[in-house]
Amino acid sequence: MDAVRHFLHEWRLVLLVIHVGVTAAMIVVILLQRSEGGGLGMGGRSDALFSVRGQANILSRMTAIFATIFFVLSMIMAWSMTDPVRATRSIMDRAPVGQGTPAAPGGMTPAAPAQPAAPTR
Repeated sequence: MDAVRHFLHEWRLVLLVIHVGVTAAMIVVILLQRSEGGGLGMGGRSDALFSVRGQANILSRMTAIFATIFFVLSMIMAWSMTDPVRATRSIMDRAPVGQGTPAAPGGMTPAAPAQPAAPTR
C-alpha cells in the first residue's frame, strides 16, 4: 500500500489537473440543466437535439457521474497525501526538551515564589 501511496503522491499534480477538469465539467453540466426559471439552456426551441425529458435524464446522469469521479478523486488525493508516521506523532513530540521557563523581558530573572508561612499555634 505504501508503494501505491508513494506513486500517487508523486503524481499529485496530474491528479490535481484531472480534479480541476472534472470540477469544471461538472459546473458546466449543472449550469446547462433546466431550472424552473429556464436555466442557461434558455428557450423553448423545438429543433433541440434531445427532447426535454431525454436531455434532463442525460444531464442528470452526467452530473451524477462527474460528482462520483470528483468524490473518488478527492478521497484518493487526501489518502495519498497522508503520512502514517507523521499522523501518529503528537505536536508535543517536537517540543524542545530540557528548557525551563522562558526568560523574563529586560534580562531580569523571575523571582522565586514566596514560601508559605508556617502555621502558628
